[in-house]
Amino acid sequence: MAVKMEDAKLTLGPVYYLWEGEKWRDFYFRIADEAPVSRVVVGETVCSKRQHFIEPYMADVIERLEAAGKEVVLSTYALVTLNREVRQIRDMAEDLTYMVEANDLSALSFLKDRAYTVGPLVNVYNAPTARLLCQRGATAICLPPELPLSSIEAIAAEKPGLDLEVFAFGRTPLAISARCAHARSKGKIKDNCQFVCKDDPDGLTVRTLDRQPFLALNGVQTVSHTCQALLGEMGGLAEAGIARFRLSPQDCDMIAVSKIYRAVLDGRTETGAALEQLRAVYPAAPLSNGFLYGKEGAAFVAAARSA
Repeated sequence: MAVKMEDAKLTLGPVYYLWEGEKWRDFYFRIADEAPVSRVVVGETVCSKRQHFIEPYMADVIERLEAAGKEVVLSTYALVTLNREVRQIRDMAEDLTYMVEANDLSALSFLKDRAYTVGPLVNVYNAPTARLLCQRGATAICLPPELPLSSIEAIAAEKPGLDLEVFAFGRTPLAISARCAHARSKGKIKDNCQFVCKDDPDGLTVRTLDRQPFLALNGVQTVSHTCQALLGEMGGLAEAGIARFRLSPQDCDMIAVSKIYRAVLDGRTETGAALEQLRAVYPAAPLSNGFLYGKEGAAFVAAARSA
């Protein structure tokens, strides 16, 4: 069922990178006060060793977001390998105060008796999977960023019974590992990493033998070098039934990013002008939309659907 663009909503995903606690807190305070997003996902997602950086500020951040009328969703880890991580997810699931976003299938056993959302790190590639998750309590799914438009349309056409969301801005999450290539690149090991990923708040660029950037390391996570930007495609996606668009935080002015996307959804800014504004706000990485067109993810298809 088609969604009117002006009725579509924006979601702010979790911060994937390691930021200093004060920076992380101040970022969300600004989001609460200034960003036209209706849902905000918070919490450590990539590496549980980073949890103590944000833990002292979590309650204040949630309170500020709720006071501003934002819906708060708590993020689970993308890769669960330790008993303490299992306990943290169990405790999160048993506390019914906030909605929880599952980023790993291991979380579903704890969420089976309550409503939850599903993040883009879970491989939901077809309508039967979406329907199964809906039957198990999922109320919304952010589809994986690598899905082509044809797959998104096929899932939406089956009307799986929940809100579908698309990853519309940010370096795309590609892989996650039990080992930390980020630490190894700086001569450290995971158990004594000294949190070197903190030195790269937007990811550490990985280059080919020809010195061309093509990926970025974020602790145990690998993300794209390019930044997925589906500004020109939101009209077609809304027509297909997509009700939400996710903005993944990068080390840039995310207030400006959210306002650019909202202006396109509301019909106040033409796509071409919005793309130029986005490039100015986030010049650190080239924009891409290749996945949506069934091409390599780093590609940018200029003939994007007009909003």
